[in-house]
Amino acid sequence: MKKINFHPSFLQVLYFVILLILFSLIIYTPTLIKGSASLNENLILEEETIEGSLVGALMILGIVILGIYKHEIQRHKEQIRIIDDEKQRVAGRLLVSDQYIGQVNVQISEIESIFNWIDKYPQTKTDFNKVFSYYGDRILGIINTNWALIRIINRDTQRTVTEHFQTRPGTTPDYPHVSNKMIIEKQPSLSCTTVISKPDNLEFLVSCTMPVDKINKHQVGFVQAIINEITMLFVIYSCSNLPQNDGIVRNQISSPGFR
Repeated sequence: MKKINFHPSFLQVLYFVILLILFSLIIYTPTLIKGSASLNENLILEEETIEGSLVGALMILGIVILGIYKHEIQRHKEQIRIIDDEKQRVAGRLLVSDQYIGQVNVQISEIESIFNWIDKYPQTKTDFNKVFSYYGDRILGIINTNWALIRIINRDTQRTVTEHFQTRPGTTPDYPHVSNKMIIEKQPSLSCTTVISKPDNLEFLVSCTMPVDKINKHQVGFVQAIINEITMLFVIYSCSNLPQNDGIVRNQISSPGFR
């Protein structure tokens, strides 16, 4: 059977109506009761006894109704409190969802900017410096840090082919001293995080070092995508600057001319 829930205002009206009826009965009891009542030959109830008993019963009934009224009011207050708590939880979840959706939209925009900004592949050193600068800005937009060091390293000689030190506007950080050997051997640093390009079959690698202890997997994925894109662009740049009869990148990246 479905339980009927009464609104507090309805309970208030009902309670006062019942009280009004009870007080009316109490007031008019002497008028309503006339004379004595005989239950049997030996038990006769006098008029005063009947009136007193009826008034007492009506008072007890009023107290019972008051208790039921208070109980219902308290129950409704508890329901309202539960609804308010649930409303706050839902509002908190919606806020978190909105923030997450906002972050996802920003991330999608960053992904689109990573792969769609180039109108033509870099052919000169100036073009490639623009690549460094653009992707350096994207990295600082993803990671909350004051600088990022993007470096291209020859795997065989462990020498720097070229690098770019990107700083956040308004900051003047000191130039970091990062070991190429530690980067190639993937040795962790206590004060920095380094992300290395994925292809292992090239004569060089691209790394990005940032002064943060830890970044989450999504940030790692974005930085990884950026340095992989730089890797691809550097291969294209190197090939476009090779002599026509030389089909490999090794000679280009091993020479100090790019720097």
